[in-house]
Amino acid sequence: MPKEDRRRTVAKPELLDRDGDARFRDLLHNLFAFGSRLDDARARFAGYIGLTPPQYLILIAVSLAAPESEMGVAQVAERLHLSGAFVTIEVNKLVKQGLIAKDPHSSDKRRVNLTVTARGFEKLERLATLQRPVNDALFAPLDRADFEYLGQIMRRLATGADQAIHLADHLIASESTAPATT
Repeated sequence: MPKEDRRRTVAKPELLDRDGDARFRDLLHNLFAFGSRLDDARARFAGYIGLTPPQYLILIAVSLAAPESEMGVAQVAERLHLSGAFVTIEVNKLVKQGLIAKDPHSSDKRRVNLTVTARGFEKLERLATLQRPVNDALFAPLDRADFEYLGQIMRRLATGADQAIHLADHLIASESTAPATT
């Protein structure tokens, strides 16, 4: 294998072109740049209403749950790709602040249903006045078709990313337990 091929960061043919993985690397750099800006916006949104970024995300996730559906810690953790233990800690902080209510689950006493309180919704309404123009600016280049397509792609990428991280962990663990070769 030529030396430049050994440095490629991707092997899937659909992600390569005659320049190797240069376009793939460019895509990643753009994703990282946009992701960084999303993190910056999230931090500003959270700070605007006196929360940490994870608390903000949890409050938003609970607020968007359909009224007839159950939203517990496990559902929030799954939606946000966070651990249940971390979500539990952050939910308890939001409960102490009076932004989220925890009610016993009707059939499983180990679980709780989460809802946003009136105080929580007041904060979210105040926040929306900041979110609207910022989100409009972040996504200004997209028309409706682009927006729909990006949403489909991001759902698939998010699912694939979880699998890729598990693969990375497995490969790293396998390498660290493999006998040393000399």
